[in-house]
Amino acid sequence: MAIILDHVSHIYEEGTAMEAAALKDVNLVIPDGQFIGLIGHTGSGKSTLVQHLNGLMKPTSGSIYYNGADIHTDGFDKKNLRSKVGLVFQYPEHQLFEIDVFKDVCFGPRNMGLEEKEVELRAYEALKQVGLEDEYFYQSPFDLSGGQKRRVAIAGVLAMKPEVLILDEPTAGLDPKGRDEILDQIALLRKKTGITVVLVSHSMEDVAKYVDRIVVMNQGCVMYDDEPGMVFRHYKELEQVGLAAPQVTYIMQELKKKGLDVDTDVITIEEARDGILKALKR
Repeated sequence: MAIILDHVSHIYEEGTAMEAAALKDVNLVIPDGQFIGLIGHTGSGKSTLVQHLNGLMKPTSGSIYYNGADIHTDGFDKKNLRSKVGLVFQYPEHQLFEIDVFKDVCFGPRNMGLEEKEVELRAYEALKQVGLEDEYFYQSPFDLSGGQKRRVAIAGVLAMKPEVLILDEPTAGLDPKGRDEILDQIALLRKKTGITVVLVSHSMEDVAKYVDRIVVMNQGCVMYDDEPGMVFRHYKELEQVGLAAPQVTYIMQELKKKGLDVDTDVITIEEARDGILKALKR
């Protein structure tokens, strides 16, 4: 069920004075079950890229394959594709509209033509998957906190049982506690179900903590595509394109310069703690 991007380019306003290349010859393979972090400065092509993954946007050139089929061939079922490749936009709570939380989450599976019992079972399961308590199910979504609204919006996508979940800045505007709760829940969901997750984020700490692989976008191109530790080795190059490494990377680099024999490839606080204690014992 891998998604494959084969020499994908996308040009906005092609043939006009406003022409701008958002994606340039992008080649990617998104395999089953992987947790991928997609990072890049504003305007690097991240959001344009993820909207190609479920056919919301069509490439100017190149092809996109899902389960071996070109998604832009005549007769390809894009409605089914969008139930399998679920996209949660930035600030998804702006898309909430029903009178209560449960009805809002029912909307997607109901639109798939499922029987009402199945619709309600999916909605209940999805709300449980995002960790929303039963007491909120029949409240207006507009009475919830920002983090709770975000969970409801994610549940609305999960209720369609996607095989791939794409999250475009899912923690934007949330406080640290809300951010951690959302991402912990997504990580737990992925562990339990094996769902593929693509996380678009500006937070280097978040991608370092959660993802298996990082794809760095710069000016519409893939700059790096590797494991987090390998990508953050290039922290100086990342700085040149408006990005950075996690803070612990800089701390470990400074400790190394000061003479402490630590591993500078660590990227999380837990790894840094263990590395420092190990170096001190030596």
